[in-house]
Amino acid sequence: MKAILSTEMTLTIPFHDVDSMGITWHGNYLRYFEIVRCQLLDKIDYGYRAMQDSGYGWPIVDVQIKYVQSSTFDQQVRIYAEMVEWENRIKINYQVRDAATNKRLTKGYTIQAAVNMATQELCFVTPQVFRDKIAHLVDMEQ
Repeated sequence: MKAILSTEMTLTIPFHDVDSMGITWHGNYLRYFEIVRCQLLDKIDYGYRAMQDSGYGWPIVDVQIKYVQSSTFDQQVRIYAEMVEWENRIKINYQVRDAATNKRLTKGYTIQAAVNMATQELCFVTPQVFRDKIAHLVDMEQ
């Protein structure tokens, strides 16, 4: 699937993110995904505060991570995020790559579904407020 929106960031693996062997603890990759996802959503002015203000929550309903190779303390990595689905849910693909060699270290995706905060009901179609935020991106694609 072609991405309609993407972003990337560089991160140096901090000491507090590694285990006693100096390898990044696996759970931290979800946090890295979260950081780059926030950056991605900020590009369309629909970060978590804007979501709240719009009356919708977007919980993660599915996540998948494939650990290809370990990252280690003080290693510089590039984290990429690409939004590839948006009509009925938001699917964002991620890659973590070594910044020096571009070797893929980790890949994965998250799926978020809209929930109407007033009724707590799951939305089976992406709310109009989000469609409005990405309309210019979808128009460019067609």
